[in-house]
Amino acid sequence: MRAVIFDLDGTLAETSGDLIAAANRCFADLGLGPLLDPREDAATAMHGARAMLRLGLSRVGEVEEAEVDRQYPRLLAYYEEEIDRHSTLFPGAMEAIAELKALGHPVAICTNKPEALAEKLLARLGVREHFVCLVGADTLKMRKPDPECLRETVRRAGGDPAHCVLVGDTETDRITARAAGVPSILVRFGPNGHRTADLHPEALIGHYDELVAAVRALG
Repeated sequence: MRAVIFDLDGTLAETSGDLIAAANRCFADLGLGPLLDPREDAATAMHGARAMLRLGLSRVGEVEEAEVDRQYPRLLAYYEEEIDRHSTLFPGAMEAIAELKALGHPVAICTNKPEALAEKLLARLGVREHFVCLVGADTLKMRKPDPECLRETVRRAGGDPAHCVLVGDTETDRITARAAGVPSILVRFGPNGHRTADLHPEALIGHYDELVAAVRALG
């Protein structure tokens, strides 16, 4: 039975609001005020803390990577403090996952969010026990888009790395699946939803009630 591996941010949960709030706290510490907008910059939040820092700093001058490095751990600390103030699961996600599990599909998470933060968020959202395992950005020596990150997640979930599917929302997920030689299903909702069709995945879903049928269609 094909293992179904999920990305977290922008795929299972809408987390951009809390991520951007943490970045804006860093900018406030620098006396710059809120440089990111929760609505306009949500897609950047899905590309991680450093991407948010670079975008914000680019709006007030030249980006210095040394400053990005200094602010990065501060952003993560701020984010951990209020990791679930605004974050919510996408509608239908857990119902689809329950159906996949009932059909015998191993279900796990492969995310570029640091493992401890991913674990904390899932626990706060009350859904950690529904996933066989979780592999984060710092769980292994590699991270997405390295295909070995996906393969090891599948192994830990008890599946066959050659027979899995990655459900995600960004080019990183598409590249990861392609490099692993397996299909991807990208979501058309969330901050990056308007861009996923351009990535030409094996399947697109506009709502989680379409997921099980998409997995079945892959064989």
